[in-house]
Amino acid sequence: MKENTMKALRMYAPYDFRYEDVPVPEISDDEILVKIDTAGICAGDVKTLHGGIRIWGTGEEDRYIQAPCIGGHEFFGEVAEKGAGVKDVEIGDRVISEQIVPCNDCEYCRAGNYWMCRQSDVYGFKDHTQGGFAQYMKFHKNGRNHKIPEQLTREQAVLIEPYACSMHAVERGKIRHSDVVVISGLGAIGLGMVTIAKTHAPRLLIGLDMRENRLLKAKEFGADIVLNPARTDVAEEIMKLTQGYGCDVYIEAAGSEQSVDQGLKAIRNLGRFVQFGVFKEKISADWNIIGDTKEIDILGSHLGPYCYDAVIQGMLDGSIKTDGIVTHTFAMSDWDKAFETAEKSPDAIKVAMRP
Repeated sequence: MKENTMKALRMYAPYDFRYEDVPVPEISDDEILVKIDTAGICAGDVKTLHGGIRIWGTGEEDRYIQAPCIGGHEFFGEVAEKGAGVKDVEIGDRVISEQIVPCNDCEYCRAGNYWMCRQSDVYGFKDHTQGGFAQYMKFHKNGRNHKIPEQLTREQAVLIEPYACSMHAVERGKIRHSDVVVISGLGAIGLGMVTIAKTHAPRLLIGLDMRENRLLKAKEFGADIVLNPARTDVAEEIMKLTQGYGCDVYIEAAGSEQSVDQGLKAIRNLGRFVQFGVFKEKISADWNIIGDTKEIDILGSHLGPYCYDAVIQGMLDGSIKTDGIVTHTFAMSDWDKAFETAEKSPDAIKVAMRP
């Protein structure tokens, strides 16, 4: 018999998250009720806790979140109940749903660019798209759902969403075999970029981070060279490695103004700069480098469209590495310790929670 209430982590305001009793979601004929197995903490979740302007805005007029809301957009679980109209999954299947819930009606959705849906409804931020920091969640009727093979471990399954983001960013860079590729910021998504970029066989793959454990993991995942910006003038070193030309592709995954600056300095004329990292505040950069100096391509990267099935297959066949990325797992009731670990622990890469 299904419970009537469940525990969930709801976001009320900056610094005001509460693990409390809420009703179990009711589903329609086209929806799925999922018993959550594991949910990952994204850097964006930590920024949300600390009042990140991208989520909370400067007031009601530009606020993205509809609070109070159950957070969490990195999740997977098991089908507990399905509506009468749902045909593609069965009770007990392990499933994941993409972060974005497209409207399927706007110009972007109709063109197949569903991840840029004008409504931009992401799980964990809206009334009708409550997230996975809970015992149960509802997969919306417009959700893009994928089955998870039993061969994937729990630690792999919870990485499907961040690694889909990694894959999309790498694809945006259009990596060629002759390219020198730099990935700046080696958190879970940045390390996912390293292992995925390696499958493109670039001439040289360079990873940048200020934490030694992440630099070591990048080497393990296929980086040819790793550099610590706190110890090395990264732009100068990249110029030395490329006979003074610079890298062909620079993927910014740190969300740091300094990372952007060093990337603009390190990239070669006609290079490709992929911006994935999210910034806490507005940043400044020498915009003249883009056009008047180097004529580089600036490419944004948002979410992980059309990448979930490929990530799952890569994990299955071993071409996409995941070992050691999930460094900590907490009970969801200890969410405050989990968030503190994700933010402050020097050993943390991906922190996960289980209801």
